[in-house]
Amino acid sequence: MTTPYLAEFIGLASVHLLAVIAPGPDFAVTVSQSVRHGRRMGLLTALGIGCGISVHVAYTLLGVGALLNAAPSFAVVARLLGAAYLFYLAFKLLQAKPAASVQTDTTAQTPAVSDSPSAWRAFSTGFLTNATNPKATLFFLAIFTTLVSDSTPLSIQAFYGAWMCFVLAGFAARLVLTQSFTASWLA
Repeated sequence: MTTPYLAEFIGLASVHLLAVIAPGPDFAVTVSQSVRHGRRMGLLTALGIGCGISVHVAYTLLGVGALLNAAPSFAVVARLLGAAYLFYLAFKLLQAKPAASVQTDTTAQTPAVSDSPSAWRAFSTGFLTNATNPKATLFFLAIFTTLVSDSTPLSIQAFYGAWMCFVLAGFAARLVLTQSFTASWLA
């Protein structure tokens, strides 16, 4: 990171960190997957969430963000599709069976979770949760158009995006590994 872009990066990273720690769909899905299906599925969901942010990074770097700003009808369609998926997720979370579906596997002497999703399904749930989140779309449009200069090289902007993917996945994984969410989620 060269010095001229350090202040820009610190501003972007600070705003992004505040957005990451605010509970939202990513938090809810990570917690749900972890509680219902265990740490492995929670970690795969967290990885998917971190990769899902790459969708927002990609369209921002490719200039689609500018297109959505210039053509409000495209932005409305994107928000409606994202909102529809989030409503679907909320419905699925509300329909989820409680943790009573945990059964004991007597051969391994460890609890086994029934109806556990495949690794791909856990990852794709996380990915789609973030990639279709209208809040993330608006956030990226706002952050890249206000905090990142037009003269910032594409390689530096790609670094910013990679950093945000890593931070989001790391935060979600930390939730799973430390189970710091359990008390607040179940309270």
